[in-house]
Amino acid sequence: MSTVRTTDFGTGALSRASALIHTLLTVEVLLLLAASPGLAGLLLLGPDPANVPLAALCLLPLGPALSAALYALRHRSRDLTELHPARAYVRGWRLNAVAALKLWTPLLAWLTVIAFTLTHFSATGLPGWWALLLAAIGAGSLLWGAHALVLTSLFAFRARDTARLAAYFLFRHGRATLAAASLLVLTAALTALLTEALPALLAAPLLLSLLHGSRSVITETQEEFTA
Repeated sequence: MSTVRTTDFGTGALSRASALIHTLLTVEVLLLLAASPGLAGLLLLGPDPANVPLAALCLLPLGPALSAALYALRHRSRDLTELHPARAYVRGWRLNAVAALKLWTPLLAWLTVIAFTLTHFSATGLPGWWALLLAAIGAGSLLWGAHALVLTSLFAFRARDTARLAAYFLFRHGRATLAAASLLVLTAALTALLTEALPALLAAPLLLSLLHGSRSVITETQEEFTA
């Protein structure tokens, strides 16, 4: 008669898959709850370009919510018997909310200026190539923000140091930047072709993909910039 060792329970492929699904679902629900005040405000806003500043204000709670989700996903257990995703999410929010806002707020403000200018471009009197330049700057800012979000979620650097590292890694790790760019394109496509709610509902797997693509950034930060 065969016996099953208790140390083997929860470590098989099926258990790991179940643990991942449970973690993703828990993190997704908590992320939506944390960002719900702003998301509810977005639902009330119309598509009028004049509402761009209000939309940015509604997105403020999303920064800490995303940061806590990245923290929880990074510290997730592969063992079905050792799952505490809710605890990890709350800890991540408590540790990183202020730090995330220090970077998320100026990024949102900068992107708001770009978006407002582009949506009212005909009134600026600027040549058409300025629109392309602003769009490129906006895209670069989003990629910088992706690196900054990962760094501020996983490491306890000062805001200005995180900002510098994020800019450094934009070109230092082109593959990680390209991975972040592909996720941004995917998010934009889901929003434009299907519904604005879909990226929010798929936030947890998208963030897990961001972590996977940022492995080289995380590894170098651990080896070169932490004690």
